[in-house]
Amino acid sequence: MPEADALEFTPTWIVAGVCSLIVLISLAAERCLHYIGKTLKRKNQKALFEALLKVKEELMLLGFISLLLTVSQGVIQKTCIPPSWTNYMLPCKKMDAHTVTAEVIALGGRRLLSESGPRSEHCQNKGKVPLLSPEALHQLHIFIFVLAITHVIFSAVTMFLGGEKIRQWKRWEDEIEKNAGNGSKKLTHVQQFEFIRERFNGVGKESMILSWMHSFAKQFYASVTKSDYTTMRLGFIMTHCRGNPKFDFHRYMVRALEADFKKVVGIRWYLWIFVVIFMLLNVNGLHTYFWISFIPLILLLAVGTKLEHVIAQLAHEVAEKHSAIEGDLVVNPSDEHFWCARPRVILYLIHFILFQNAFEIALFFWMLTTYGFNSCIMDHVPLIVPRLVIGVVIQLLCSYSTLPLYAIVTQMGTFFKKEIFDEHVQQGLVGWAQKAKRRTESTKDGAGGGTHGPSSGLEMLRRAAAAIQGSRAPPR
Repeated sequence: MPEADALEFTPTWIVAGVCSLIVLISLAAERCLHYIGKTLKRKNQKALFEALLKVKEELMLLGFISLLLTVSQGVIQKTCIPPSWTNYMLPCKKMDAHTVTAEVIALGGRRLLSESGPRSEHCQNKGKVPLLSPEALHQLHIFIFVLAITHVIFSAVTMFLGGEKIRQWKRWEDEIEKNAGNGSKKLTHVQQFEFIRERFNGVGKESMILSWMHSFAKQFYASVTKSDYTTMRLGFIMTHCRGNPKFDFHRYMVRALEADFKKVVGIRWYLWIFVVIFMLLNVNGLHTYFWISFIPLILLLAVGTKLEHVIAQLAHEVAEKHSAIEGDLVVNPSDEHFWCARPRVILYLIHFILFQNAFEIALFFWMLTTYGFNSCIMDHVPLIVPRLVIGVVIQLLCSYSTLPLYAIVTQMGTFFKKEIFDEHVQQGLVGWAQKAKRRTESTKDGAGGGTHGPSSGLEMLRRAAAAIQGSRAPPR
């Protein structure tokens, strides 16, 4: 007797109708992304356009994962394992036959699909069970898709809300540029500067502990004040572009943040490893998903505290070295203030925090829609509510405090980012560096290596060009 659900016994109008609907939805989504890309290019938002390309790459990866799961379904179904192997590391306790029958009836017989079919009989005839049922494979398929889409959406929301917070600082930039050249050159006691009064907590071990406690609390209110912005802006300009006191620091900071966004929106290989580990540890009784919900929260608080403490360290350095200052207060940016002397570590942590939070939220809604609120895999209600509250807190705190802090504080490193140059200047520097490199190599060959050392200005340009080329190199 032919199978009722086989494609060869399905009316052609149904097949054609379903295919048409899927194709139309796919084309509409593709056209929507294409229109967004054209809009970003028209508004000269190159960094956001590259982030959109990264989203397209993730969607292509999802399509490949979907294809791989579909193609390998037959192989997975024919891979048989002993029934005793399925009794270990279960998310839910196995139910007896009467309970299973009642649940199948309650769910409209949906679970019967996983037990029927020739592939299931292939393992049953051997006294074994399939490695993964068709229903479980289908649910895993949906979860991977939901996780990736949730991560992209959450990253975009964080970037939008954080960007709105950063745009509020534009009025400070305008005020500074308007009052440029009106600064007083009088001698001022260091404690009279608002930046020092807000950030410096004295000298000694007790003061250091107090400074860390103050940094922890500061991320929850007025994480960046006008005096913070003004001082760090001046420190950046005096270190990297002393000859241009009217440098638009706000515009540079926004461009650098947009460039970092394209890295945050992607899902790197190590993030998929974390997903696999968390799914492996989701064993009944361990409440794994409840405990791992604290990981991004703890990391976020640690990152926010560290960023605030970097500002405090800048104030501490000035207050220790000077009792009075003539003119404006200038801080000294340095990589030594950051973990591992690498400001980029903060970006990697924010990337993981956003992904882990998206994982928690995506997992909750996937379980809710797939199994229902009362399913054992959802865990107990007292454990569900804190997970949701933590997810909301992480999203809001990261958007309105941590991301704006990251945008300005990571500019206090030793080096500037390539976004300090306009796009045409970046291209010109790359071309100049390549020509200079070829010319230097030919000179060395002709003169036997007897060349003079470059001036400091040329060396700085070469380093900038090397940084731009390095940022454009494909990731490993």
